[in-house]
Amino acid sequence: MAQVSNPVVQQRRLRTELRKARDRAGRTQREVAEALDWSTSKVIRIETGAVNISTTDLRALLQFYGESPDFIDDLVQTARAGRQRVWWDKHKATMSPDMVTLLEFEASTSLIRQYQQLIVPGLLQTEDYAREVLRLYSTEDQLEYKVKLRMERQRILEGDEAVKAFFVMDEAALRRWVGGSAVMREQLLRLSEIAKRPNVSIQVLSFDKGIYRAMRGNFEVFEFETGDLDHVVYLEWPGEVTVIQNNPRQVSTYVEMFLELEALATTPDEFDALLHRLMGEMPT
Repeated sequence: MAQVSNPVVQQRRLRTELRKARDRAGRTQREVAEALDWSTSKVIRIETGAVNISTTDLRALLQFYGESPDFIDDLVQTARAGRQRVWWDKHKATMSPDMVTLLEFEASTSLIRQYQQLIVPGLLQTEDYAREVLRLYSTEDQLEYKVKLRMERQRILEGDEAVKAFFVMDEAALRRWVGGSAVMREQLLRLSEIAKRPNVSIQVLSFDKGIYRAMRGNFEVFEFETGDLDHVVYLEWPGEVTVIQNNPRQVSTYVEMFLELEALATTPDEFDALLHRLMGEMPT
């Protein structure tokens, strides 16, 4: 599960509580801006998290909404916690906005469902496998920090606060020798090890299953237990990322699609047997 002390979780709680407080007060964003002598865009940026809000402004805003002193103090503490540094801050200047969004989802999620068609999901990759994949999309001076970033992301699957994660891959992802047989053997052993963790499920859609709906592209579904955000779908297309949120109908389509994939895919016993069979086909 996501840590409640996580700055990303606290930022999301602050945004949600501010919108709820304005709704309780029956005020529009324009009315708030006029009352506090702010611009309307400032109110919007605060509510969406595009900018931080100072303690002074936060207190003034909540007092205008008529909130209690205890609630105001609680939300001030939430705002302070949300300003703490996150582990990827040191990489932020060189990261794309899409990657920052993905990291924020991973940092605050309680459950991930991911389908990957052609390569092993990043959260399951070994360092050597990740290096071969990222080499295609990186300059030489970017490569090592991107590999390190990917390895750090995998910490969400470890420890007492580990998230629940369900992965489904096409068999093509396991048969493609990324980096050669030695790198691929290490990767398959890594999958076998991770699949034994109680919070992780890894399944494979074998070639004999034919075609299926999800073959159009990779996707992830993030679930959150803080109660302030619906499920989010993160779609990866060639050269493009699409995020679907605040759209329960579309999101539910992807959740249903993933459940279809799980029903078609290998059982845990079949997955382990497939890995050993593939390793047996590799040169020693």
